[in-house]
Amino acid sequence: MLVFAIIGAAGLVLLLVSLVVGDLVDLGDGALSGTSLGVGAVVFGAVGTIVTVNGLPGWVAYVASAVVGLLAVLVAQLMIRRLAATEDGVAVDLVGIQGTATTAITQSSGEVSLDAASELERRLAWSLEPIAAGTRVVVVEHQPNSVRVAPYRPEA
Repeated sequence: MLVFAIIGAAGLVLLLVSLVVGDLVDLGDGALSGTSLGVGAVVFGAVGTIVTVNGLPGWVAYVASAVVGLLAVLVAQLMIRRLAATEDGVAVDLVGIQGTATTAITQSSGEVSLDAASELERRLAWSLEPIAAGTRVVVVEHQPNSVRVAPYRPEA
């Protein structure tokens, strides 16, 4: 059981270091990451410990640990690849997007809730003219930290 505890602890350290610092281990040109290896080692140690504590033979503990640990590595690596392929960090142009003023908006302060699917939270906003809270607005300029809005006026 000591072997499983040591491998599990080493996997936990590798996993934590990979999550905090970044992948220090990258095998096969990205085919296997330190994060997935850490997950596999933690699972290997956990399964081996569980099987050993339940009184099953040592060979069963090693086989079960290897099979489940390898499966955990594959699943973790698949999830890591899928997360890396997401659109996070892609610039989104918000000019023309409508929303609602959640606070009064002035030339120096305000907050809006935009209707765009990519906008899950409120944004800091400002306007050349005062806008009351609850007013429908449209984004006329998009800056990194805020948006300039104007009252929405539907065309007749």
